[in-house]
Amino acid sequence: MIKLDILSDPICPWCLIGKTHLDRALTARPDHPFEIEWHPFQLNPDMPEGGMDRREYLETKFGGRDNAVAVYGRIAEAAEAAGVEIDFEGIKRTPNTLNAHRLIHWAGLEGRQTAVVSSLFRAYFQEGRDIGATDVLLDIAGAAGMDRAMTERLFASDADADDIRARDTHARERGVTGVPTFVVANQHVLPGAQPPELWAQVLDELSKAEATDDA
Repeated sequence: MIKLDILSDPICPWCLIGKTHLDRALTARPDHPFEIEWHPFQLNPDMPEGGMDRREYLETKFGGRDNAVAVYGRIAEAAEAAGVEIDFEGIKRTPNTLNAHRLIHWAGLEGRQTAVVSSLFRAYFQEGRDIGATDVLLDIAGAAGMDRAMTERLFASDADADDIRARDTHARERGVTGVPTFVVANQHVLPGAQPPELWAQVLDELSKAEATDDA
């Protein structure tokens, strides 16, 4: 197996697009060698705990309504081209994602990480749910087969919150400035929502390297 580390934030539309591209490539190669692990990167580490009104957030982040509309127009075009369904009008709040990242971490301990990541993307981008809300996160945990009562107790504590923050900081110190960022075999960094064709090329190169090593 070859490690594929993915730095992502579940409120990042490019991360959803990038995951969709990757999923498409891996579906076409069911014998792929990747062992996937998701890592935290908060787009908004200083977001208030309760999140913000989405329109206010976007206009603040992008310097006004017109810029926000232009930026998200490009994202909507990319999503449509990738066959990704996003209901931007249904998203009312931009949450703080610390607890979502804590849930992803705990899911990883149980081998349910990608399922939880997929559910977080779906809840936020397609169902318009607030993934900063504990009850929403508990629903996602339960649906993924995690122990809801145990997860609720963890959320009631500060378990792993400092670890998530430290891992986020570490990624920035290593030069990560945006997500998604993919790291193949702890050596090759692929930033951005790479198309399925590039992943097919990566898989071909890995297969050739493996064949050479076995020769």
